[in-house]
Amino acid sequence: MSDIPSAISLREVGPRDGLQNEDPVPIEAKVALIDALPQTGIGRIEAVSFVHPKAIPQMADADEVWKRVRKSHTVRYSALVPNLRGAHRALDAGFVELEAVVSASDTHNRRNVNRSTAESLDEIAQVIDLAHERGGTCQVIVSTAWGCPYEGDVPVERVVAVAGRAIADGADCASFGDTTGMATPRRVCDLVGAFRSKHPETPLNLHFHNTRGTGLANVLAALELGVDDFDASVGGLGGCPYAPGASGNIATEELVYMVADMGVATGVDLERLIEVAAQAERIVGHQLPSQVLRAGPRTRTAPR
Repeated sequence: MSDIPSAISLREVGPRDGLQNEDPVPIEAKVALIDALPQTGIGRIEAVSFVHPKAIPQMADADEVWKRVRKSHTVRYSALVPNLRGAHRALDAGFVELEAVVSASDTHNRRNVNRSTAESLDEIAQVIDLAHERGGTCQVIVSTAWGCPYEGDVPVERVVAVAGRAIADGADCASFGDTTGMATPRRVCDLVGAFRSKHPETPLNLHFHNTRGTGLANVLAALELGVDDFDASVGGLGGCPYAPGASGNIATEELVYMVADMGVATGVDLERLIEVAAQAERIVGHQLPSQVLRAGPRTRTAPR
């Protein structure tokens, strides 16, 4: 384990990627969840997405949610934007970190934003320029990076090329999303290796789902390749409404639990994080998939 990073950066995506896959919850509950997360030590939060309300009704209140959030000076907040209009809304609301998303799979991209991958990349170039003009940054997320529920496997070369186009257009960093939970450690090694060969200086974030039970194994494979930036969702909230069967982001508390025992620093208080996971479970009104939420850390013992 000597070659893995000594510390990693985590982006909490439960308030956006998590809640968009649930029945709509009240604004007050969303704000309370976002406001609770900084108390755990989480340093980055994907707060909302600025999408058309007919596309994702769960995010229709993004502007109001963001107005009510008590912004913590210790947290970097970001917003997901599907297009140029969403980017304008996010920047006008005060965000300086944008995430633009495009699917490596044409079919999934059309289901998601009703346009081809190439058409989305053309508009993302404008989003990047706009973010930079307004003093912000733009990360480009390539979803279905390890497979598409409609097309099956997506060639590594295509995924790297999609990311490469965005980087050439000025993207500040890249992220690969396992939208359908199809990644395995071997496939993680293949894609990360190919990307790093082409773009060794570009910061890389990885976003895994645990749909088929390989989420943390994929994180371990990425750690051994030196990746030090991951998304996770409190309680394991979330998935993708345009990817059948793809529920289940990796749970933030499970990721923190695993890497802390490996000597990897996260800056996160696990006990407090578990409390917020329980809060998220109460908000959505059903049991979440996190096993650390159920069992607690291994250091928590029962009375004799």
